[in-house]
Amino acid sequence: MGREAKDGTDGGKSGNGESTFTVLVAAGANLGIAVAKAVAGLISGSSAMLSEAAHSLADTVTEVMLLTALKRSGKPADEDHPVGYAGERYVWAMLAAVATFVGGAVFSIYDGIHTLTHGEELGDPLVSYVVLAVAFVLEGFSLRTGVRQVRAEAKERGTPFLTYLRRTPDTTVKAVVLEDSAALAGLLLAAGGLLGGQLTGSGVWDGVASILIGALLVYVAWVLGRSNAELLVGRPLPREMRDAVRAELLSVSQVADVVDLTTLIQGPGEALVAAKIDFRDGVPAEEVEWACEEAEERLRARVPAVRRVYLDPTPGRGRRGSGAGAA
Repeated sequence: MGREAKDGTDGGKSGNGESTFTVLVAAGANLGIAVAKAVAGLISGSSAMLSEAAHSLADTVTEVMLLTALKRSGKPADEDHPVGYAGERYVWAMLAAVATFVGGAVFSIYDGIHTLTHGEELGDPLVSYVVLAVAFVLEGFSLRTGVRQVRAEAKERGTPFLTYLRRTPDTTVKAVVLEDSAALAGLLLAAGGLLGGQLTGSGVWDGVASILIGALLVYVAWVLGRSNAELLVGRPLPREMRDAVRAELLSVSQVADVVDLTTLIQGPGEALVAAKIDFRDGVPAEEVEWACEEAEERLRARVPAVRRVYLDPTPGRGRRGSGAGAA
């Protein structure tokens, strides 16, 4: 029955360990690549290579923030944070998206425009080609690690890969996959800029490549920022999961109706359910208490992502205004 979690909100059973490994692989690869690209860019005089160095450096900073998000969001609930720290993951992931925009996109676009307006002296591109080839292999390995995690989780939940990637609340892994995909595309753009400059002797190709790399990073930052903003503001469980929650509540024999249902994704594998329940007439108070316990057990079995359940006995729609308060 756990397959109801179509958007991956039951992904908490795999813990943060796999996500941490994925981010660590990406961070290690990007740090080394950033240094190599910067050296190659200085030797060749390529603005596209320098843009790619800024791209990799921004990705490294991003992944440090994602590691911080994973560590801080895993802290247990306490008196000051009764529903836990899961939401802090999205704060740091949002900052990571901003870092991608400021650290990578702005520099790349600026450097590209500067190259177009002021020109550049092209040096020996051989070192840049070698660095790009090595970077492509390392970025490909990092991307493969992230894709394997996403594909395994999507398969476990019976969800298409792209649908799961788009809707998963595990934005740390989503960030790695999107950033590594953008990195591979950026490497191809940088190689194209180098080749165009080598064949024509003009730095225009390199400048255009740099601007395109910046535009690519703007898109990635926007996608990641929007995903994290939705979760920070408060995103409910998908409709099919909300229907499953309502069905489980109504399956309890003492329940007559679900007057109001609120669901909230708090983190990967962590969701809250709050509902106003109309219990059948004549059900004693003690039985209502046990019915709430039964409903909570059923919800956890049907949708493993549900961690917190709050049920409020409420008069049905037809009986409102006719109770003690109206006497």
